[in-house]
Amino acid sequence: MSASVLVRRTVRGATALRGGRVGRLTPYQFFGALFWLVMTLAYWRVPLCCDAGLHAAVVERLRADLLHPAHTMADLPGEGSPYYGPYAVAQGVLARLTGLSGWGVVKLAGPVHLLVLLTGLGRFVRTLTPRPWAPVPALLFMTLLWGTARILWSGRLGLMPMTTNLGYPSTLAIGLTLWAWAWTATRAREDAPAVRFVGPSGLGGRPGYAGLGALYGLILLTHSVTGASALIGAVAIVASRQRGWRRPVVARWALAVAACGAVAVSWPYYDVLALMGDSGMDGTHRQLYEEMVADSWLALLGVPALWVRARRSVRDPLVLMFLLECSLVGYGWVSGHHTYAMALWAVLVPPQCALAVELTAPRPWRRARKVLGGAAAAGACAGFVTVHAGAVVPRSVDPVGFAQPARWPAYDWAARHIGPGEVVITDGYPAGHSLAGYGPNLAAPVRPDPALDERERERRAADVRAYLAPGSTRAGRAAVVRRYHVRWLLLTRWHPVPEEAVVVAWSRETGEVLARVGG
Repeated sequence: MSASVLVRRTVRGATALRGGRVGRLTPYQFFGALFWLVMTLAYWRVPLCCDAGLHAAVVERLRADLLHPAHTMADLPGEGSPYYGPYAVAQGVLARLTGLSGWGVVKLAGPVHLLVLLTGLGRFVRTLTPRPWAPVPALLFMTLLWGTARILWSGRLGLMPMTTNLGYPSTLAIGLTLWAWAWTATRAREDAPAVRFVGPSGLGGRPGYAGLGALYGLILLTHSVTGASALIGAVAIVASRQRGWRRPVVARWALAVAACGAVAVSWPYYDVLALMGDSGMDGTHRQLYEEMVADSWLALLGVPALWVRARRSVRDPLVLMFLLECSLVGYGWVSGHHTYAMALWAVLVPPQCALAVELTAPRPWRRARKVLGGAAAAGACAGFVTVHAGAVVPRSVDPVGFAQPARWPAYDWAARHIGPGEVVITDGYPAGHSLAGYGPNLAAPVRPDPALDERERERRAADVRAYLAPGSTRAGRAAVVRRYHVRWLLLTRWHPVPEEAVVVAWSRETGEVLARVGG
């Protein structure tokens, strides 16, 4: 059998969630569909929390004004905000056409993002090996081999974080990145001088390279840190395949780079290049570096598999990808741009996938592989029991008492009284992160945003603290109300209601009080 035929069969098998005979489910199709169902139910059973309010607010602002959306959380212009990427605009269009709220769009987005992520993982792994079982342990390791610390941030692909972040644009960006890497690997294989590729591929000719570059540009606009990880991974994949740079090959990849740049810089809502020097979010993400070992140490079980691949070839795509992604995260620590800690997922995917490929090798296994398999199984069990079990085991049927996902209160009871765009002061952490998702604004946004100068945000936060301080005077509070056009207070049960405020509603669940001020 010729080498070209072997290559063609491998590429056909690279189709996500597809393989084997027509009409028969592959192992990954079966287990991937089961995983999608379980995690969709797990995501829907938990109230949206954390940054979901921010993303719901983005949809609400776009639904109100698609071309010139306001700031995500404040009564200010939103020009320059990186939250208004192409995907967010598409969500805004969907909300306008269907009448869905921002919260509804974020809730429905979770299963869609998960589908893109699962199919992307399947496609990417099948570019590494034709073994039909390989994507199954890759999914297992990607969701369990993290660490033993409970960290619920976007970009974390463990079971427990997924109950929170499946609806975030970062999850979609990661799924699209896996698809882009798979297509890049297919393209790089076609360009290899020793391989004669037979038949059409998923992206044909020069338009295919332009389309691939445009996809990377869209990923960059959807979530900039994930976009940086995607581009670095693409460099690793292409470098691993090329043994000589012929002029046609250089021209095709230059076209992909040009398409990526054209898409990224032509986006009218914000300047993606300006984000490179923005440091507003770095302080928020510093703790991710401080907790990185606890957040990822189980993934080190895949390093021996990477070492095996490196001994075969130092140009192995997973080896190069691991080294380059480590460099990106390391740059974030050294430079102080701590936002790059969110690229940790891209550091962990290579050892997780390498481990999956190694453990699906045909038997008989040598002793070293048996030991590695036992260690991987033990690590997956440790990750599941210590962090992730509560994500899929409801409290009602939990015999152990696993830690459950965060359950934040809803604020629809308050939003019924607050008009869209009206300004609120709150002293509650969940309320500060959730209220904007219903349409109101905050006097002091709780999250940095390049659309608002960080010094101005800090000044607003200081004024709100002065308003809420026990020793504040009525005149001082009135000045803050006038300055920021405050209309409402939403106060926890521990904070007294100012004498000039009129109580309108309260929550039986949390004891929080909604009061009207400012006329």
